[in-house]
Amino acid sequence: MEREISLPAPRLKGNISVEQAISERRSKRKFTPQQLTPAQISQLLWSAQGVTEKQRGFRAAPSAGALYPMEIYLLNKDGLFHYLPREHKLEQLLQKDLRRDLAAASFGQGFIAQAPVAIVIAAVYERITSRYGSRGERYTDIEIGHIAQNVHLQAVALGLGSVPVGAFNDRAVKALLQLPEKEEPLYIIPVGYAR
Repeated sequence: MEREISLPAPRLKGNISVEQAISERRSKRKFTPQQLTPAQISQLLWSAQGVTEKQRGFRAAPSAGALYPMEIYLLNKDGLFHYLPREHKLEQLLQKDLRRDLAAASFGQGFIAQAPVAIVIAAVYERITSRYGSRGERYTDIEIGHIAQNVHLQAVALGLGSVPVGAFNDRAVKALLQLPEKEEPLYIIPVGYAR
């Protein structure tokens, strides 16, 4: 059922400073039902893994050896999507709203289902450990921190709320998203208009 959806080009100038975004960033767990626009979704995904230097393919978050072991997924009312950074597109994998199931797999954290968007970050450790050995696992931990902070600050810049989620059943989330064998879910970020 794979279908590709082009995303609007990301904006490179925002309405607030980085300093203001850092100052205002708070974990938000209550969301209104208002859906995000394609431009907002585009901006959030670009901040996570978007290409910022086309010639060499560098992305918004640094990666050891530019190996980019992360995969980004988005869940909303329309289904499950995989972000394609090089093309800045979404690939629709399922046409079913999985947010309630994701909340259940996250030990009943209902705000995940309430948020109009949930971003899931998964790692393919082999991409980085093939070069750096077991040290690559540490580099993956560092990289996911960069990615998540970018998303949280971008959410603030867009007038949205977000919350980091690390408490979930890894196997259940992996099965729900039908992740490939070598991908491991590491982080969930619900995003939306905060109440």
